[in-house]
Amino acid sequence: MDNDVHLGFDSLALHAGQEPDPTTGAVVPPIYQVSTYKQDGIGGLRGGYEYSRSANPTRTALETCLAAVESGTRGLAFASGLAAEDALLRTVCRPGDHVVIPNDAYGGTYRLFAKVAEPWGLAFDAIPLADLDAVRAAIRPETKIVWVETPTNPLLGIADIAALADAAHDAGALLVVDNTFASPYLQRPLELGADVVVHSTTKYIGGHSDVVGGALVAADADLGERLAFHQNAMGAVAGPFDAWLTLRGIKTLGVRMDRHCANAEKIAETLGRHPSVRQVLYPGLPSHPGHDVAAKQMRAFGGMVSVRMESEEAAVRLCERTKLFTLGESLGGVESLIEHPGRMTHASAAGSPLEVPADLVRLSVGIEDADDLRRDLERALG
Repeated sequence: MDNDVHLGFDSLALHAGQEPDPTTGAVVPPIYQVSTYKQDGIGGLRGGYEYSRSANPTRTALETCLAAVESGTRGLAFASGLAAEDALLRTVCRPGDHVVIPNDAYGGTYRLFAKVAEPWGLAFDAIPLADLDAVRAAIRPETKIVWVETPTNPLLGIADIAALADAAHDAGALLVVDNTFASPYLQRPLELGADVVVHSTTKYIGGHSDVVGGALVAADADLGERLAFHQNAMGAVAGPFDAWLTLRGIKTLGVRMDRHCANAEKIAETLGRHPSVRQVLYPGLPSHPGHDVAAKQMRAFGGMVSVRMESEEAAVRLCERTKLFTLGESLGGVESLIEHPGRMTHASAAGSPLEVPADLVRLSVGIEDADDLRRDLERALG
């Protein structure tokens, strides 16, 4: 698309990489459910396609759109968010290298580092990323990546992306930002100095709880080429139908996030008034320690709300009593979900420095009527 760099987010989400089909004029990119392509002579690829692990037109459309909405030079779509993370680590790091990660990272990310990467020889330290001095002290000569989540999963901590980018770059390391919770609609890490953005596109980008996927978006073209080489060599790519579903989700990301954020603010206010709730964790609350940083680098504060109850039993009871909030893992879909991280999504961090509080409940606030969601929680709380 000509001059697409000047378009607003919603226009890019609808049009980047998605020109009408030249054969039929279809305004939605076709699902190229194909594994191989007729070549124009030996070594003569038609349109750059030979085999769908290496490239597929539907995936190309998604990857082009991802790069556009994240202000990057290269987007890459994977079979899952963890597949994207694995490809990134094995592209940038070698045995003997070191990574700084958040001390409240997503449990699957922690498992990848602790159970897969560390035995391979990659060391890591879990550091509170809001403490810049602690981050600088943790960086070693062999540190290749400072890995950021903001907001974090599930404690909704906030890290200053621009400040961490400076700290990482001063030490010759890359800044990688998992932007899953915010989505590119709310936060553009590459514009703040990050080198790579990671997504579980299963979540807000897909948005409908019907597809699993992941993505990397690189700021630097050379790094993008290295990542693309590893994507092809390792092979955990998004299939064409998954890519099509994810691209469909991006089209409505902006309008969905507006509703997610508006509903989450109302839910956070409701929960904050309830005597059974000990603490509400939501970056949009002025009482949140990262509120000012979040306000500086985010368009709005997201659709995730976590709460701490009086006890583990109270947290479990809340999860079991809701009706409109569905008990389930994952997040970012149009429907509201509730879960107990310690027993569900973050069970892999049990017994580690990243173990989450047993009294914690995480809510993914959907796009239902906000009053219905509030009544559901009030009934469940009693």
